[in-house]
Amino acid sequence: MPKYSYAYKVLKRNIGKALHRYNMISDGDRILVGLSGGKDSFTLMWMLKERLKRIPINYELFAVHIDPGFEEGFSEPLAEYWNKTGLKLKVEHTDYGILAHSSKNRENPCFLCSRLRRKRLFEIADELGCNKLALGHNKDDIIETLFLNICYAGEPLAFVDEDVIRRFVKEKGCPDFINPCPSAKVSKRQEIKGLLQQLYRSNRKVKGNIFRAMSHVKTDYLLK
Repeated sequence: MPKYSYAYKVLKRNIGKALHRYNMISDGDRILVGLSGGKDSFTLMWMLKERLKRIPINYELFAVHIDPGFEEGFSEPLAEYWNKTGLKLKVEHTDYGILAHSSKNRENPCFLCSRLRRKRLFEIADELGCNKLALGHNKDDIIETLFLNICYAGEPLAFVDEDVIRRFVKEKGCPDFINPCPSAKVSKRQEIKGLLQQLYRSNRKVKGNIFRAMSHVKTDYLLK
């Protein structure tokens, strides 16, 4: 891969923009990065590691994967991959996914599993003395989450489009881990993603308009 590919340059520019706008990283930070095994968290970790080589700010990175407990999980090969890069991955084995899909759960399985995993990440961050938690949420994720909250009442990649991340991980040879969760392809997020893709195809300006609108909320127009 060329050192400065199109995807890398777009990621570098937009991640830098998000980090500066929201003052996300300071000198001496200890940052826990949640690695799911997907393309977003792979890109986030790779870029945060690479960034250390070219900026005057020093920070430490700690990688954590929350294994939800499904059979045919990929925590071992995921740990092996990152360990080869010199980054020790901490794997936390849980039964969150099993519990979320059990008869004991009356909530949406994805909602409960996500809430439990995030809660545990915050706990581990505290245990490791990390003062910040980094999650791989891209522009598409943020828009989808907005619509999920609207329809179902329920970050550093915030300015990056999903297709750029998909292109980048292909260039870097990111391993393709299959999500064993039974709700992976039938979740509410997938429904919202399909709906938004129809909107995007109808007008290429829709995604940008929605994303910009989230930063220009007119409170006078909100219901109280």
